[in-house]
Amino acid sequence: MGGWFGTGGPALQTSRGLFGKMKTKDKRVTVKRINLALQGGGAHGAFTWGVLDRLLEEERLEIAAISGTSAGALNGAALKAGMISGGRDGARENLDWLWHQVAKVQDLRMPAWMNASLPDPAFVSQSLTYSLPFQLADAWSRTVSPYALGPLYSNPLGPIVERFDYGRVCAKTGPALHICATNVRSGKVRVFSGDDISPEAVMASACLPTLFQAVEVTDPGTGQVEAYWDGGYTGNPALFPLYAADLPRDILVVNINPLVRDKVPVSPAEIQNRINEISFNSSLLRELRAVSFVQRLLAEGTMSEGAMKDVLVHMIADDDLMNDLSVATKTVPLASVISQLRDAGRRGASAFLERHWDDLNNRQSADLADMFS
Repeated sequence: MGGWFGTGGPALQTSRGLFGKMKTKDKRVTVKRINLALQGGGAHGAFTWGVLDRLLEEERLEIAAISGTSAGALNGAALKAGMISGGRDGARENLDWLWHQVAKVQDLRMPAWMNASLPDPAFVSQSLTYSLPFQLADAWSRTVSPYALGPLYSNPLGPIVERFDYGRVCAKTGPALHICATNVRSGKVRVFSGDDISPEAVMASACLPTLFQAVEVTDPGTGQVEAYWDGGYTGNPALFPLYAADLPRDILVVNINPLVRDKVPVSPAEIQNRINEISFNSSLLRELRAVSFVQRLLAEGTMSEGAMKDVLVHMIADDDLMNDLSVATKTVPLASVISQLRDAGRRGASAFLERHWDDLNNRQSADLADMFS
């Protein structure tokens, strides 16, 4: 794939140029600029792949910046590197390559008739959850530290993220990219941007401490080596890097972890999964509360206009699908489920564009008050 392996053409000098020229002859068409906030969620990040794949088809849309955590960080790095190499098509190609590597299959582009004949994701998820191999692996992860493996330990993401072209991932052109991780020592969020983004930073963003050893990254300012865990604990993803004055007001959140589960979890795996979902959503909800608070102050005139950025929040999610899935399909990347998640992401993005195109750059489409009630 050209975007990662360095065979693409020279990087263009502006973000707008990277998205290519509009093919339409209508001079009145307006290109809308947005920021993306990409949640983590293991293999369920294939839903975000589908969303991005569809958004990149929309020539009237420009991605100005990306903040990503865990799977969102991988998706963001793939999009950025591909965009620098080959524009929209290059970004789509890199995302396709990434998820083929995650699923370890040659082709995920199943025809519609084949996808329709695949087992229901809920059935697959339940079958996997109660399978003996998964039960044993799950029990092992709860009782044995990843450090117990000693020299036999390896991070499975390493061979994938090390193949990214970091000259392009870290480029000053194209969408600004921010990757979130959690500092183990201080418990604070760390946002890697620009030249700070490395294979270690990407792996740190996706480091679940029960599965992986903490990823060590040297702080360029102090020279101190810091250990990091998954960014979902402190920013899933962090929104504040997207408040920069030169960025558009609109933040489109691609949500993977369902905010609401009607069914009370009863099995150990269900309970642990819901604990993780609540934990990983809490940082996002805290930031959205702050956004809502600022919006209210600005609307009431309590805060002068321009004192803080009045951002517009939008969201793409499929809570019904995610409620049918479980931690099993997050940690075990099944090709069939990944394919179905990608298709669901494409449908979700298409529905969003159809319903809310006029809202972009004009008004907020997410009901923040409803999320907190």
